[in-house]
Amino acid sequence: MDGSQILTTVLFLAVVAVTIGITFWASRQTKTAADYYAGGRGFSGFQNGLAIGGDYMSAASFLGISGAIALSGYDGFLYSIGFLVAWLVALLLVAEVLRNSGRYTMADQLAYRMKQRPVRLAAATSTVVVSIFYLLAQMVGAGALVALLLGVEDQVVKNIVILFVGALMIFYVTVGGMKGTTWVQIVKAVLLMTGSALIVILVLAQFGFNLSELLGSAADASGKGDAFLQPGLKYGLSFTSELDFVSLGLALVLGTAGLPHILIRFYTVPTSADARKSVLWAIGLIGVFYLFTLVLGFGAAALVDPSTLDKAGNLAAPLLAQEVGGGEGSVGGAVLLALIAAVAFATILAVVAGLTLTSSVSVAHDIYNSVIKRGKATEKEEMKVSRWAAAGIGLVAILLAIPAQSLNIAFLVALAFAVAASANLPAIIYNMFWARFNTRGAVWSIYGGLISCVGLVFFSPVVSGKVDPATGDSLSLFPAGIDFSWFPLENPGIISIPLGFFLGWLGTVTSKEPETAERYVELEVRALTGAGSEKAITH
Repeated sequence: MDGSQILTTVLFLAVVAVTIGITFWASRQTKTAADYYAGGRGFSGFQNGLAIGGDYMSAASFLGISGAIALSGYDGFLYSIGFLVAWLVALLLVAEVLRNSGRYTMADQLAYRMKQRPVRLAAATSTVVVSIFYLLAQMVGAGALVALLLGVEDQVVKNIVILFVGALMIFYVTVGGMKGTTWVQIVKAVLLMTGSALIVILVLAQFGFNLSELLGSAADASGKGDAFLQPGLKYGLSFTSELDFVSLGLALVLGTAGLPHILIRFYTVPTSADARKSVLWAIGLIGVFYLFTLVLGFGAAALVDPSTLDKAGNLAAPLLAQEVGGGEGSVGGAVLLALIAAVAFATILAVVAGLTLTSSVSVAHDIYNSVIKRGKATEKEEMKVSRWAAAGIGLVAILLAIPAQSLNIAFLVALAFAVAASANLPAIIYNMFWARFNTRGAVWSIYGGLISCVGLVFFSPVVSGKVDPATGDSLSLFPAGIDFSWFPLENPGIISIPLGFFLGWLGTVTSKEPETAERYVELEVRALTGAGSEKAITH
């Protein structure tokens, strides 16, 4: 192991040590279910905004989007735009009303005026599926990152790294709960913004702080000329690719407001005003970060040798840090590579903790307590089940991440957004703004959006049939030669999102369930005022 790898290892261990220390500190303050699930609702709008930013600016944002821009130019930057614009939907439609009308999970809001068991089971299922898709991206990023830093290509080493990250995330959730997870996310947000700003300044300094010169150099170095800076390099090759872009845009813009690990963060603040403030802080932080990705991506295209990039582009940002620090073999390059890699690793740890906590809470609160125990489980029993669920979900994520390592992680997250927009968002919107919406409508919209989205992904080029035209290597989950991809689009949002809304409407109008106008009025009052939101939601 050379000096740079020793430095990297030391920084890695420092990051892990800090996060473990935070987790143990938080565990001593976690006594009740409200502490474990919602951090005691004691975080300010600013703190929660930092945590939301830390939760949202995942490995997909830092590694995946930078790589997508480095490989596809303008079309890669569309990920940044979609991820940012999505927050307007979350701010205007979801944040405040969800904080007022729920308690711990998305299902609390849905089940308030509907039959508890079918709605909670559907919402919990959707939560777990979305979380696992998102977890795959973080695990894949961790494997690629550590393999780069240790200078190994051995697949076994990458798999061990994925196993290690999975074990850490289970530890964070089972020991620290929401308090520990939130503070890990806050620390990570500060580290990520600081590290990204440093690399951005160094990249711009290489071009005299002239963004136009940076873009021109990136276009020249890419070998694609002006096409690198124009729409269509990735999504304008055919009508199908253009349709894929529209589908991707829909998933990104509508998906954030349905992401369970983002929705659960609105319950950690004391009032709806703090929920709104936290979203505003998050938008500011995330907006600046996505401007950074523009410089990181085009900087990588201009300065990093394309032959050193992996085929998914996930290593563009760390390699760029090494390049602006003085190049491979230099002390400065080793230091910056180690720093950015440690920041990226902290990013991965924080996001996987948030995702695992969200899905395990939903299993314990919605399935175990409300469906199996019919609301009679004690807080102690619920928290115990949540910890076991975290271990189970972590294991599933580890097993699925190992074969998914050839996929771009920004793309994997886009699939999670598609599932969230197809399954969760229609039910949330209908429940808040349509008095007639009922149990069948909620169940049909959630399961219909979920099954159609996941089913179309399974029969898409993501899973089989996509090969590199130059090398013949598979770019799908299955090896080359296996092809059952009858659905042509890589992102199914353009089909599954409207279908989720349609099924929610159809299920409602065909149901003979009595209208619950009184419950809707109560929910509306609660959503606008927050009155009674601390009480258990059962009936």
